[in-house]
Amino acid sequence: MVTPTPRRRGERGPLASTGLHAGLLLAVSISLFPVVWLVLTSLKPRDGWLSAELQLFNESSLDNYARVLTATAFPQWLLNSVLTAGLTMVLGVFLAATTGYAVSRFRFPGHRSVMWLLLITQMFPVAILIVPLYNLMAGLGLLNQIPGLVIAYMTIAVPFCAWMMKSYFDTVPIEIDQAGMVDGLTPFGTFWRVVLPLARPGIAVTAFYCFMTAWGEVGYATVFMTGDDQRTLGAGLQQFIGQHWSDWGLMTASAVLIAIPAGVVFLLVQRHLVTGLTAGATKS
Repeated sequence: MVTPTPRRRGERGPLASTGLHAGLLLAVSISLFPVVWLVLTSLKPRDGWLSAELQLFNESSLDNYARVLTATAFPQWLLNSVLTAGLTMVLGVFLAATTGYAVSRFRFPGHRSVMWLLLITQMFPVAILIVPLYNLMAGLGLLNQIPGLVIAYMTIAVPFCAWMMKSYFDTVPIEIDQAGMVDGLTPFGTFWRVVLPLARPGIAVTAFYCFMTAWGEVGYATVFMTGDDQRTLGAGLQQFIGQHWSDWGLMTASAVLIAIPAGVVFLLVQRHLVTGLTAGATKS
């Protein structure tokens, strides 16, 4: 009789391994189903979404995409969203990195107050801030202006990203800053030329978060951008839905097109995301 080989500690048995893989496949299938259904619906004829049949190979077409790009203001909405998200990302990364570095390295009057302020601002829902921000933007003449919308988005992204960058800078030894100053660099020169290149994972996460904050947001875009030529994608897609009708062909095709830039940004920063998100988890 053959004696079974004992399993090493932590090694799964065949039944447990099969169950694990089956669970992973089920989770992946559930996650991908809405995406696949969205893409298939966008390829159906104009009223094809009413049918439960896929009809992918005999009636699929790109008519919905052609209508979105030629018969609607989608290209203008896309341009506005790219400008808004791009400015939010660049300015948000700069402000979050400089704020996080200052809070991490320097002790100044009101240091703890600044740290608490960064946390307290995250306690308020976005909807509560719409009215005061609207009044502020109206007073400054920034309604229906991309800079005004960028400022509104940075009120969401910068406090969280600054705290995240502070936690990342805490993991960079302060001796590196001191070595830069010994070589004759100013405090900002040390930050810009020495510390910031070491913080690429944190910057990648900050850039991705700032971009997605502006790219997929609807509330601020709907309230602050009411002009036809100033709408972003979040506000513009509401034009495809009426009180008694919805053009799901345009909606699904637009959703697929909107996902492409977000996917490109994710692919550019994805190798730094895990490192950046876990930095500072064990040190504050």
